[in-house]
Amino acid sequence: MDIKTLLKKHEGCIPHAYLDSLGYLTIGVGRLIDKQKGGRLSDDEIDYLLDNDIKKVQKELMAFAWYPQLDPVRQMVVESMAFNLGIEGFSQFKNTIAFIAAGKYAEAADNMLKSKWASQVGKRATELANMMRSGEAQP
Repeated sequence: MDIKTLLKKHEGCIPHAYLDSLGYLTIGVGRLIDKQKGGRLSDDEIDYLLDNDIKKVQKELMAFAWYPQLDPVRQMVVESMAFNLGIEGFSQFKNTIAFIAAGKYAEAADNMLKSKWASQVGKRATELANMMRSGEAQP
């Protein structure tokens, strides 16, 4: 047995946030993330998790035949929306998706801005719609 095995045995291995026996927010193998008790993730850990989440979204988007054909900026727009909404939520944007698939990027951008999502995320939607329309990253 090694220390990793011993700690997993004693602490448990929980793949989501939970309250430990003292009521502190914890994740994984006893990793304190409760801000009130000084817990946190390092920048490297945040980047690691984000990299994995991006890879997952990109893989899920491969189900759309048009996605790999997009230029990198428009791919980022779709990835950002799918990251925010989940692939199921993004899939509900049927008209926007149809416009993107047809290469009608201005119409897709207009449709994005008419959505409930746009009213919820505000500036993010405006920036992504501008990127969709122009094919250029925003400064």
